[in-house]
Amino acid sequence: MLIDILELMGIYRIAGIYDDSPALFGKFIAGYPILGFADSKMLVKKGIVGIGDNVQREQIAEKVRHYNPDFEFVNAIHPSAIIGKNVKLGEGTAVVAGSVINPNAVIGPHSIINTMASVDHDCVLEPFASIAPGAHLGGNVHVGTRSFIGMSATVIHNVHIGHDTVIGAGATVVRDIPNHVVAYGSPAKPIRGRVMNERYL
Repeated sequence: MLIDILELMGIYRIAGIYDDSPALFGKFIAGYPILGFADSKMLVKKGIVGIGDNVQREQIAEKVRHYNPDFEFVNAIHPSAIIGKNVKLGEGTAVVAGSVINPNAVIGPHSIINTMASVDHDCVLEPFASIAPGAHLGGNVHVGTRSFIGMSATVIHNVHIGHDTVIGAGATVVRDIPNHVVAYGSPAKPIRGRVMNERYL
């Protein structure tokens, strides 16, 4: 998906992909070679982390920055995305096809606004958050660090979603949701707690 977006943007020349799986070395993905481990000294100086899981994306971004302090994380913005006035996009962010980000929203570094998702005015996404395909945030919603809003979920205006929280697919969120929980339903409510680094994808 990110390769497709970067090719459509026409700004960068893709040199290849870094991946920590030895089984991929010497192979190609979407026509691009695997260049080595993500924690090695990189020949390239710009790139984006292409991992959907928020915690893993954070770990890889930190690893890349540790070994390559001057590395520049770029944004991948699909040409069909609509981005309003005064929107702030943090580094390493992906804005996917058909998505909409309305005025004055703040999207933290390494976040994902996925296919046909919408983020309304004055929303704040903290770093490494992600909004799944078809999910919608009303105005002035706050999404915490590493939190995930599931496919086709709806969050009404002025709601605060805590950090490291997962909102299930199709949920309707009408009140604040705390940190470290899985919440779903209509109206959404916390169903259970989450531990740090728990997988959700």
